[in-house]
Parts: sequence; structure tokens; C-alpha cells
Amino acid sequence: MFTGIVTDIGEIVSFTPTAQGQLHRLRIACNYDRATIADGASIACNGVCLTVVASGVQAGKTWFDVDAAAETLALTTAKHWKVGTRLNLERALKIGDELGGHIVAGHADGVATLLSREDLPEMARFELSTTRELARFIATKGSITLDGVSLTVNTVKDVTFSVLIIPHTLTVTTIGGWKAGDEVNIEVDLMARYAARLTEMTA
Repeated sequence: MFTGIVTDIGEIVSFTPTAQGQLHRLRIACNYDRATIADGASIACNGVCLTVVASGVQAGKTWFDVDAAAETLALTTAKHWKVGTRLNLERALKIGDELGGHIVAGHADGVATLLSREDLPEMARFELSTTRELARFIATKGSITLDGVSLTVNTVKDVTFSVLIIPHTLTVTTIGGWKAGDEVNIEVDLMARYAARLTEMTA
């Protein structure tokens, strides 16, 4: 589990697809202490929970390897990742950690498309659209995870919604580089999904 509070920005330094194209091995450079990364550990990469299969240090920089499987490539923006892509990173939640965002599974539900960006004096406003299936779980003032970042929904209209981003978040995540037309990973609030399921079962 995660909280949607990004703790580092990593960069893909190598990208190796298998012959069948069903699995991609990624090497991601980061600022984490190599000694704290164990094989089998979970790290959310742009909101996608991936398992560390190897790690090390090269030229004074920590790196870790993960595998992106076919389903991940089909459902998330991982299909567009390449060498040089910057990723929001978050280590798995430990007992006793501060829950600064909201409960995030790291299982991206799909993608949202950025429709517009408006840079305001104290923040930036982003309008996005997603599928009708996912839009039904998005509510004004509710929580949402975009590229691994826990955010509060500002407005909702049909399949479009907006978020307001403060300068700190623009600086410490990849959101500062978002532009119209970009796709981002979306994970809807788990509580909203469970509530909807319970409603369906009792209807």
C-alpha cells in the first residue's frame, strides 16, 4: 500500500523489451539509499506498483530494476515509457508511517488525458478526462491518484474533472511538466469503489 506522497523522482536509464514484447525490464535511477532497497520490495512508479528484482549503485547513483508485464503495458502509460522518462516514486507504506495522502493500492485503473493547463498566480489548474467507467468513482472534494500523486478533486462534470496543484507539488513531482494532450495514470479512490460495489449489491 502507498499514500500518494511522492518521495523521489526517478529516471529510466535502460529499457529492455523481451522478444515477445510481453515483459519490459526497466532500470530506474533514483536518490534512495541502496542499502534500503531489497529484492522483492514494492515501489510505486508513476502510480504503478512494481517489484524490485535487482538494485545497485553506478557512478554514485542508486538504481533498481523492475519488470513491467503485459497487463501493465496495456492499461497504463508504461507503454509510452522510454529511456529518459521521469517517474514519480514512492516506497511502500510501513506500519507507523504518516498517512499524508490517502490509501493508494498502486494498481492503476487506467489513464486520464490532460485537456488543459492553466497557470495561476499561486497554483496551476489541470482539467482532465477519463473513461465513463472510471468517472463514476470521481467526486468533487474526493481523493484521486494521478501518476502516483494523491490529489483532491476540484470539479467534476460528466467524464471530465479538474485538480488544483500547489507550487510545492509542481516542484517535487513530475506534474510541473504536464501539458495538454499528455496521458497520466489514474487510480480512483478505493473507498469510492467499495461504496459503489456495496450499492450495487444492495440495489
